[in-house]
Amino acid sequence: MSTCSTVSRELDEPVAGTAATARTWLLLEQPGPWGAKALTSSHLDPALGRALEAAARDTGVRIALIRRPGRHADCHTPATRQVYAAHTVPGNVWLHSATTTDPGQLLALDFAALGRGEHASFDTVLGGRPHEGDPLALVCTNGKRDRCCALLGRPLAAELAASGVQGVWEVTHLGGHRFSPTVLVLPYGYAYGRAQAHAVKEVLHAARDGRIVVDGCRGGSAWERPGQAAELAVREAAGEYAAEALRVVRTEGAAPRWEVTVTHTDGRRWLVEVAQGASLPPRPESCGSVLGSPARMDVVALHALTLAALAS
Repeated sequence: MSTCSTVSRELDEPVAGTAATARTWLLLEQPGPWGAKALTSSHLDPALGRALEAAARDTGVRIALIRRPGRHADCHTPATRQVYAAHTVPGNVWLHSATTTDPGQLLALDFAALGRGEHASFDTVLGGRPHEGDPLALVCTNGKRDRCCALLGRPLAAELAASGVQGVWEVTHLGGHRFSPTVLVLPYGYAYGRAQAHAVKEVLHAARDGRIVVDGCRGGSAWERPGQAAELAVREAAGEYAAEALRVVRTEGAAPRWEVTVTHTDGRRWLVEVAQGASLPPRPESCGSVLGSPARMDVVALHALTLAALAS
């Protein structure tokens, strides 16, 4: 059976610069089935889902529903739900957790502050505390968005959970169906495509040590897509894998070409030229869609900036 993910894999479509963008992730446990737009088409009150979407708009916060791997029966009885908030911008990375029996409490959060990296309202409203467990592995499994996410994501989540990996959740939507199975790792916010269980375990082991694995990495969600591609290119060129060592501090230009400045905590800087190209030959961006040429982010030049260049 040909799917969008098999075609993308066969064409060796690059994954760098394809991650969903979010400075802050807000995750709410919601058992049961999910529709294509899960916040308003699940067993969560759709009016609450619409209100949460409106509250998060233009704040840098991305809301997703999560559920535990396995069967998704939802008997509609009140239950304690897990809630997470994670800020992914280097220099202020954090992951806090809480529980609630009333998801409507989330409307009392200060979404603008969460997007800026301030967790006070999460802690005050929900009784949140720093997450003390292993990093989270969020596996996209929403087959109503794309069948690849269910066909490939659900078995991956189940395999990881069965093998004893802690912090594994199914999640509603990470974008890039054709890169299924897709995984987001928190707190650092790096996404991965075409993930396999052994590779995810390696990524999680590295994240526990504060390191980033670049193989199969789609990018860090803190940055827009040109910045994602540029930061990954600098990591590989410099051999720098410490999670919070690099920042994207400037992106100049517009599609189809940008100049991205990436800095290191030790003072080094790089100028990275990123070009937006069209993936050819045409391929489906998701199962059931017409053929298209998805945008790709290609690093065409990378320059280490010297002190002389910075002073000029």
